[in-house]
Amino acid sequence: MSEKNYTLDFEKPLHALEEQLISLRKLSQEQKMDVSDEIAAIEKKFASTQKEIYAKLTAWQRVQLSRHPKRPYALDYVNAIFENFTELHGDRNFGDDQAQIGGLAFFEGKPVMIIAQQKGRDTKEKIRRNFGMPQPEGYRKALRLMKLAAKFDIPIICFIDTPGAYPGVKSEERHVSEAIAVNLREMMTFKVPIIAIVIGEGGSGGALGIGVADKVLILENAYYSVISPEGCAAILWKDRAAAPQAAEALKITSHDLEKMGIVDDVIDEPLGGAHRNPERTIMKVQQSIKKNLEELSEISKKDILELRYNKFRKMGVFAEGK
Repeated sequence: MSEKNYTLDFEKPLHALEEQLISLRKLSQEQKMDVSDEIAAIEKKFASTQKEIYAKLTAWQRVQLSRHPKRPYALDYVNAIFENFTELHGDRNFGDDQAQIGGLAFFEGKPVMIIAQQKGRDTKEKIRRNFGMPQPEGYRKALRLMKLAAKFDIPIICFIDTPGAYPGVKSEERHVSEAIAVNLREMMTFKVPIIAIVIGEGGSGGALGIGVADKVLILENAYYSVISPEGCAAILWKDRAAAPQAAEALKITSHDLEKMGIVDDVIDEPLGGAHRNPERTIMKVQQSIKKNLEELSEISKKDILELRYNKFRKMGVFAEGK
């Protein structure tokens, strides 16, 4: 199915109503017929059906929305929110990873460093971006740019959107696990504000490799998890078809993550998902970045390190009731 006609299973009732609306409007224009009452009735039914569907989304349905091909990708946010984005290339060691991009930009007149995971729209770009799965040089490039930002006291803003780091043989030969581990360690030491926003998929160490931040934000229909639902299902249930069950068990949705203290804030999406109204979604992300940057700018360098350390130190600590 093409991106233009891409419809998720639970969205099919809405798609059918949209098709009816298109047909009636076409009939009205071509035949000069008054079908305004019929159009109004279908629009009312569409609105009520949409509210009903999206009010009770399952974890698996939110995962599907996070992967929607019409959802805004990292560069859509970068180009709309920031001024004069200048991409910087290469890890000064092996090569330039196009799945993980970075560079300098201005946010409301002040410099920031952007690190972003970028997926592709068409087949050619998907291959060039390696389907949004960074390799070791991507994480080393990100680290090089973050060190540059720390040197010049520039805030770092990371856009997370990956199913995970690339697990291929060449990636493992170049030590992808080590590259991610170094990022985890080094990001804890930078004395500049760091904001990470999960805009789609936040898969495994591939996401966490740029996710050690003072503020971790997540879009309403994004997910953040140690493993994909399919991967979890393949391991625990020996069947990838159990992915919906795995998604529920993993507690990977935005509101579950907020309750557990894994993320700091959930950014609301338009009804139907970010792909239904990309402009409004981008505006919400921009507002959240502004709010959190202002808050972090009030914190001293010494305190920002201590707060970041404590933020991650307390994760995963649970007490059993009697």
